[in-house]
Amino acid sequence: MFPSEPLSFADAAVFETFVVPRYLRFFGDLIQEMVLAAPGARVAHLGCRTGYPDWELCRRIGEASAYGVDPSEFALELARNKVSAEGGAPIEYLQADTIPTPLPSGMFSHVVCLHPVVQPKYRGQLFAEMSRLLYLRGQALIAMPLRGSFQEIGDLLREYALKYDDGDFGRVVEEAMISRPTLESISDELELAGLEDVDVEVRQTILGFDSGRALIEDPVCRLLVMPEIRASLDDIDIQPALAYLKDAVDRYWSEAQFELTVNVGCASARRSG
Repeated sequence: MFPSEPLSFADAAVFETFVVPRYLRFFGDLIQEMVLAAPGARVAHLGCRTGYPDWELCRRIGEASAYGVDPSEFALELARNKVSAEGGAPIEYLQADTIPTPLPSGMFSHVVCLHPVVQPKYRGQLFAEMSRLLYLRGQALIAMPLRGSFQEIGDLLREYALKYDDGDFGRVVEEAMISRPTLESISDELELAGLEDVDVEVRQTILGFDSGRALIEDPVCRLLVMPEIRASLDDIDIQPALAYLKDAVDRYWSEAQFELTVNVGCASARRSG
């Protein structure tokens, strides 16, 4: 249930080149706006992938060091190369694919996680790990799609279930859309993990795709959106539904872009005593 998936050598480069500027930056921007300055800050980044926005956070906080963990050695190598290009910033990266991570308890002023790919039933474990790593009154920052995100894909998956009389699949899709966190539910989950003073910001953005094939093959969808949807569906086989989805997008939006709604949310919370 680690909050990011391993990336191949090629996908790590694609992630950094296309996914970060086109999509992940919306989540990173919110984290940078909500982060609290702290002299001598130590930042832990769970699921750091290619290292965004570690360097930006260190500069914003001032005199900070950062420690990123991720299962993909290819992504971490790219992150390390970026640090070297910046003149050897105080950022270190460690390969890890389990929760709890090897990082020490109670040693960090900030713990961040961007767009975790984790089944809803495991979110509590992720939040508990963030709490474990923080020292007293340290800040946790979690940025993720909130309820209402990817609704257009959910609608087409439900349409597939109705057309093929697959009630079980339709029920799972409905439960997945409902299980995506809200302002209230993410606050409750963070408080259960020992975090308090929760503040949540939400901004809506729209991603456009020219066709069904463009949607399915786009790096943003392939590396983040679809893995997140699969995780929310308990990893059931959705390949037939995806084929239907591609054809439906081509048919319904043949003369217009398919627009995908993303409710970008970021929650800030403090480690309680």
